[in-house]
Amino acid sequence: LTSIEDFADFELRYEWRIAEGGNSGVMYRATEDRGYPWETGAEMQVLDDARHPDGRSPLTSAGSNYALHAPPGSVARPVGAWNTARILAVGPKVTYWLNGVKTAEFEVGSEDWRRRVKASKFDSMKDYATRSTGKIVLQDHGDRVWYRNVLVRRISADGGR
Repeated sequence: LTSIEDFADFELRYEWRIAEGGNSGVMYRATEDRGYPWETGAEMQVLDDARHPDGRSPLTSAGSNYALHAPPGSVARPVGAWNTARILAVGPKVTYWLNGVKTAEFEVGSEDWRRRVKASKFDSMKDYATRSTGKIVLQDHGDRVWYRNVLVRRISADGGR
């Protein structure tokens, strides 16, 4: 599911729950000039950590900046329970929260960012997370996942609200 509009600086709040063994995610600043949205958009992971193989690694667990930044611990609620998530993206600075806990904070394009991308599967994707604007995407991996109360608020370029 892809937004119609493009977003640059924004705050996204949403709730999610996942079926047993499920995998999904929310990507942002994704563009449609590649085969898949994950080739251009970074992703906040939505996952059943206990039963999906990606839950074995903190880097790909629920609330992570998928494959790049691990959350400080397991903060996802049990399967079937609703989780609250927030993504704040202003310029290159991005912060994730899951159930009120900050799970990732990073600056796209920084030295640390480039090092992490180079050590990941995204190294071969020259356009990964290079866009300053793009779509918000709710990922479909074929697993049952529910989203509700999806709210996006644009933030002006100067950081004003």
